[in-house]
Amino acid sequence: MTEFAFIDELSGDSFEKDTLAKKTFPLMPEGEAFDMGRDESGKPLFDPRIFDSPEFFRNPYPYYRILRDHYPVFHDKLHNTFWVTRYEDITECYFDDEGFNTIPKGSSSGVLGNTQLELSGVEHRRRRNLYGQHLVGKALNNRIPAIENLANEIIDGWTNLKENDSPFVKDKNGKRTIELGQVFANEFPIRVVCEVLGFPKESQSQFYYWYNSMMSGLGGSDTHKMGVEARQDLEDYVSEIVEQRRETPTYLYDNDGNPISKDIISKLCETKVDGDFLSSEEITSNIALVVGGGGETTRGAIMNMWALLLRHPDQFAEVLKHDENWDKAFHETLRHSSSIGGQPRHNSFDLEMHGVKIPAGSLMQMVDFSANHDDRIFKNPEKFDIFRKDLYSGKLLRSGYAKDGKCSHMAFGVGPHLCPGAWISHQEAVVGSKIMSKRMKNPKIREDLMPKDIDGERPAPMGIISVRDLWLEFDL
Repeated sequence: MTEFAFIDELSGDSFEKDTLAKKTFPLMPEGEAFDMGRDESGKPLFDPRIFDSPEFFRNPYPYYRILRDHYPVFHDKLHNTFWVTRYEDITECYFDDEGFNTIPKGSSSGVLGNTQLELSGVEHRRRRNLYGQHLVGKALNNRIPAIENLANEIIDGWTNLKENDSPFVKDKNGKRTIELGQVFANEFPIRVVCEVLGFPKESQSQFYYWYNSMMSGLGGSDTHKMGVEARQDLEDYVSEIVEQRRETPTYLYDNDGNPISKDIISKLCETKVDGDFLSSEEITSNIALVVGGGGETTRGAIMNMWALLLRHPDQFAEVLKHDENWDKAFHETLRHSSSIGGQPRHNSFDLEMHGVKIPAGSLMQMVDFSANHDDRIFKNPEKFDIFRKDLYSGKLLRSGYAKDGKCSHMAFGVGPHLCPGAWISHQEAVVGSKIMSKRMKNPKIREDLMPKDIDGERPAPMGIISVRDLWLEFDL
């Protein structure tokens, strides 16, 4: 039996029969992998059918460890891709945007439009600068009062609710129980994005539909048509707004009602490239891309961060004592339990990595989940620790690693294609959480309302998606 015997077995004459026959993998305790067998040397074998199983979605990290340790570049013939799982390998690929191209044209452009996701090199840098200047540094700080106002407005809404007003609010014995997603985390990121972009309040519910449809439309043929239609609706709507904003720009305001900055649509309307104003289509594409980073990513970060902190009360206490620790909590949450799995690339040239030959034009999956748990970079990676010494928690790094001996997480990627919505996602999660923490007294998780692991006692693992429901109890 060869080193890749099990993989070779699946790719032989019986490939079609084997792959059509689904395999059931038992649910394992969190952190433990199902034994798929071993070769003569004792090396664990790996069945790519695990990727399609419920077990993998709920408990992926022990399988990523097998890949990192034994198959750092895994040729998955079943899914026609190469999985890259080590932090340093992924970082190297992300920085070489000529050798490792982003997703091919046509895979997302039908939904998102002609965005920088499908660009590399000089054209990518030019396009990125069109809106990057509006989402970092002083420009982003100018938007924080708007984020604070929205957080307080939403919290005012659910703190004033009575129990019978919502199925997601329960009162008993001087305590209130809420489902955080329904009363805050699902709505807040979308409303923030609408606010800083400059969408009228009356359009925000429609915007939520556009957002969900476009994100779903990236997932496959079944939802692609819906995503394309939503994108067209959004572009038609934006075209009208653009015409208005070219004539009359609109502004964000501070807590005293003073204008502090034009909204992003107004800024984009006055942006020129090679002497020409951006078209409505270009502006819509930029908006769609920003929304992707500031929507589901932020929702997942808020839910996961509160779940992890409240299950580590000593760390939550430190966050409450010092506001700056919220930044540490945010970055450690995204390292430990990000809702962003990874990014695809296509190699421009034939290459060999870790003894695996990869023909030019192959699909390569950069598994950010795995990189965030690579014990070559992060000590004891399964442990949630906002004070870990090996994670960089300051300003988002394009470089990824080698900053004061620390590395950044991969939730937003690194290098030229660092997620453009990363900064606003950071501010949404941190600012919103700071305000919630000051308005909820003695919050605790209602574990009796939360799903359990296979032992029926421990909390269910977060897996490769964020917490969907988080029931919190606090004193009235």
